[in-house]
Amino acid sequence: MGSVEFIIKGGRIINPSTGVACVGDVGLKGGKIAEIDFNCSLSLNNPSDVFDASGCIVTPGLIDLHVHAYEHATPLGINVDAHCLTRGVTTVVDAGSAGAATFAGLRKFIAEVSKTRVLAFLHIANHGLASAGCAGLVPGGEIDSLVQADVEQCVKCIGDNRDMIVGVKLRLARAISNDGANEEEAYRRAREAAGKCGVPLMVHHAFSTVPVNSTEGRSSCPGSLKSGDIYTHCLHGNNGTMELQTRTFLPEVVDAKKRGILFDTGHGRGSFNWNFAESAAKLKDWPDTISTDLHTESLPSPAYDLVTVMTKMLHVGMPLYDVIAAVTSTPARAIGWEKVIGSLEVGREADITVMRLEDWDVKLEDCHNQLRTIEKKLVPVAVWRSGVKHPIVEHIKCPNPEVAATLAGIWHDQVMRDETMPPNSV
Repeated sequence: MGSVEFIIKGGRIINPSTGVACVGDVGLKGGKIAEIDFNCSLSLNNPSDVFDASGCIVTPGLIDLHVHAYEHATPLGINVDAHCLTRGVTTVVDAGSAGAATFAGLRKFIAEVSKTRVLAFLHIANHGLASAGCAGLVPGGEIDSLVQADVEQCVKCIGDNRDMIVGVKLRLARAISNDGANEEEAYRRAREAAGKCGVPLMVHHAFSTVPVNSTEGRSSCPGSLKSGDIYTHCLHGNNGTMELQTRTFLPEVVDAKKRGILFDTGHGRGSFNWNFAESAAKLKDWPDTISTDLHTESLPSPAYDLVTVMTKMLHVGMPLYDVIAAVTSTPARAIGWEKVIGSLEVGREADITVMRLEDWDVKLEDCHNQLRTIEKKLVPVAVWRSGVKHPIVEHIKCPNPEVAATLAGIWHDQVMRDETMPPNSV
């Protein structure tokens, strides 16, 4: 058949943007999707031009909405080709590693040379995460001085780089904001910049002086966010978004969801708690998007890669179809790229991921070395970026009990936690 050059054959196609979930063939040509055949009748004479996806799940190329990709320039930066593309992720969105003063380097030295598509949330602080409080060599962080939180520079940089910048990023935390003194003003400036540019604001909100509950005359989070903004790290066990006795979300959080604020996992090293995720699961209240917050300290454990975080959400009961939507169509729509990525459609660039759901029997840690026995895991089998097939490689041992054991030290700080201390707690 001359209309296609390569076929991904006989896989279960799950494409939430079009509501498709059935077996079919995907034909590629010239780096694009040329044909989708639900009769599985596509064929080519050369067997090497056919990938047998029978028994596998075929999805749009996975999108990780929260990573740190500014390798070598920031303490958190990882190599996204090595640790994302080889694990089935075709598009990553860097979550504020660069600000207006440092963005040019993220473009030139990372985005332009990576095979992975790299987009970005621009930090409201001009220097971004050049010395992030959680991973720098000294205490403090990026909004210890409000001089760096410059709305005009942020707006100009976004305007000059619309092809790559998709939003604004801010971390709200006492430890990186002059002991909380600068949080509310930085928050106001970040909202102003995002509003002027018509882009979403992604907010990290943990151990913050900015309350969840609305207080007269004060900002709140997520209360002061607007529809389309993103509340990342939504499953950590140390904030006040859930009422402890009833294990239900506070009215302000319920209202935020109704108003269209998106809730993102942002797993990271400290922002996924089995207890919180299980409590949310009982309410059938799933994150809108699943992301890793993959960086130098979350990569070796406990985040590992996007398919591992997806596996954790499957374990707590999130339906497979919803899990796929949370790493394809929903993040694409969240950043305004739904016409480019996040869907399998004829004429689209061929960003495609093939996975298999396998039996597993391991104890997998959350961010505090609390363990759950995982019986099913998603495994990446193949990935194409713009029609080019890239190898799947497992670089990190998973589970990694030696590294996981170092996580238990902050178990005592968790509002939600197991009754029994995890291994290696002190």
